[in-house]
Amino acid sequence: MLIPDALSYEQAAPIFCAGYTVWSGLRLADPKPHERVAVVGIGGLGHLALQYSKASGFDTIAVTKTKDKEKMIRDLGADEIVEDGAKLMSSGGADVLLATSNSWAAVADAAHGMRPDGRIILMGVGSEALNYTPELMFKRVRLIGSSQNGPEYLYEALDMVAKGKVKVIEEVYKLDEINKAYDRVAEGKVRFRAVITMN
Repeated sequence: MLIPDALSYEQAAPIFCAGYTVWSGLRLADPKPHERVAVVGIGGLGHLALQYSKASGFDTIAVTKTKDKEKMIRDLGADEIVEDGAKLMSSGGADVLLATSNSWAAVADAAHGMRPDGRIILMGVGSEALNYTPELMFKRVRLIGSSQNGPEYLYEALDMVAKGKVKVIEEVYKLDEINKAYDRVAEGKVRFRAVITMN
């Protein structure tokens, strides 16, 4: 895939995985202009999911219990921030839930905020079981697994970053700092992507 001229390698690199994944998930959900999109898991994938949703013109809600992220989440374009699925529902609910969290418990909790005929797009991978509840069944909510879909979605994901509609929050390391970068990723300290430069 050719990188747009206006896009730096450092900004492009995370799009080939994280950005491509969340943009593909949003496209797969096929939200309509009047629908609301929620994102649970505001990290390496979620910070991009918020931006892609907002840049596409959707009312975008972040679901997080982490208070120290709230200013950043607003800066990324979230219209609302709620702490759980009950608050999501009381604020109007969501038609699409972009589940970028590795915690199925967080996804299951956020799912209480789904509107009828909603779509939960699973992009994170959790170790525990995710239960499909009677509540979701009666609302006709669909669970859709997604990773990446087709080269046109990668082109679109890169193009939105090149146009300044989406920005990766990243830490850039030189190649001789790769051990430091690895340790920060392993410890969960990177906000939100680590990029290694070769020069």
